[in-house]
Amino acid sequence: MKTELRSNTSTSIPLQNSSFSDTPQSSISGALKGCLGSLDGACIEKLLLHCASALESNDGTLAQQVMWVLNNVASVVGDPNQRLTSWFLRALISRASTWMNLDGSSSFQRRKMSVTELAGYVDLIPWHRFGFCASNGAIIKAIEGYQKVHILDFSITHCMQWPTLIDALGKRPEGPPSLRITVPSFRPPVPPFLNVSTEEVGLRLSNFAKYRDVPFEFKAIDASPRKQKSGFSIEMLLSQLTPSLLNLQNDEALVVNCQNWLRYLSDGTISLRHDFVQTIKGLNPSIVVIVDEDSDLSAPCLSSRITTCFNYLWIPFDALETLLPRDSCQRIEYESDIGHKIENIISYEGFQRIERLESGSNQIQRMRNAGFVSVQFCEETVKQMKSLLDEHASGWGMKREEEMLVLTWKGHNSVFATAWIVSGLED
Repeated sequence: MKTELRSNTSTSIPLQNSSFSDTPQSSISGALKGCLGSLDGACIEKLLLHCASALESNDGTLAQQVMWVLNNVASVVGDPNQRLTSWFLRALISRASTWMNLDGSSSFQRRKMSVTELAGYVDLIPWHRFGFCASNGAIIKAIEGYQKVHILDFSITHCMQWPTLIDALGKRPEGPPSLRITVPSFRPPVPPFLNVSTEEVGLRLSNFAKYRDVPFEFKAIDASPRKQKSGFSIEMLLSQLTPSLLNLQNDEALVVNCQNWLRYLSDGTISLRHDFVQTIKGLNPSIVVIVDEDSDLSAPCLSSRITTCFNYLWIPFDALETLLPRDSCQRIEYESDIGHKIENIISYEGFQRIERLESGSNQIQRMRNAGFVSVQFCEETVKQMKSLLDEHASGWGMKREEEMLVLTWKGHNSVFATAWIVSGLED
């Protein structure tokens, strides 16, 4: 039995040389017949759940039948529901391949972007820029009066946040502080990927800071991952986060910046996230900023993950529909990065599943339990963020929820931002 996944330019995902391609519609259960050809999101979600149930109960016949129906709905150049369905179908095929003798090898061989292309990627929708703007605003407020600033940066966007901050520091009325940025020498193996090294990124930031008259130093923590199933050694990193190894100084403001990063701290449980937060607290930072996607995709149950993932990751697919034509290569590439996430959430378990996103509410409770107190974003930052959203489609909005600022699309939560200080350091 052989399954072929064609390139992103195809309009569907043909399932050739297998019983998928010649499964008659009459063999599909009555509960599924009415969904054939339908583009309704609720019906597609129902099909996905039927497939998940079949896979979890090792019912290969039903799984194949449902995938056949999904294949008739999916299209990577169709409407948002069709496009999202195509990536879920790929993920389900990948998961099924472990026991159905299918060729479900991953199709996500992502090319590396240039720095210019990455800038365009970040600017496409406010998914990343929202967090950058919120974090930078909180950081600028927290470091007022300091002549030395040290940022520990944990993010997946290759320091794209920092040119804007460096520019703002260069314009500070009292003069710019000296700035140190420290990053891990490795990152989770997730998009976006860049075609230059971490050292080259640091050099480019250094040149930009020099142009803005901001004294600057860049360092990568040497904590190469050990050989392990996850391929991402947070334990090694934690061992490097000590005042002496980081060369922390009493007269500098220490900033800890976490952008779409905490979700990758997992050993199959969430204990490493507690360890990380406690380690950071021990460094006595001036401020900790956490930005991530506001959804819970860590459930052990496949059906629960599918439901949450489908209803959450609909957001970027729908937002891109308002911005780019359906055959846009830029749009297809962006969506394939979301597909990379879907594949990991749906196809894998154990150490292979590194996408273990938690909701903003869960992150807030963890910080409270660790002895942190939230810091409100100032009105100037909120004003800047509203101005940022004005540059994008009218469906984007912002609201306050608990201690979070939340980016919304058509009223649905997408990304949250929070800022924290250690309890006892409040004014």
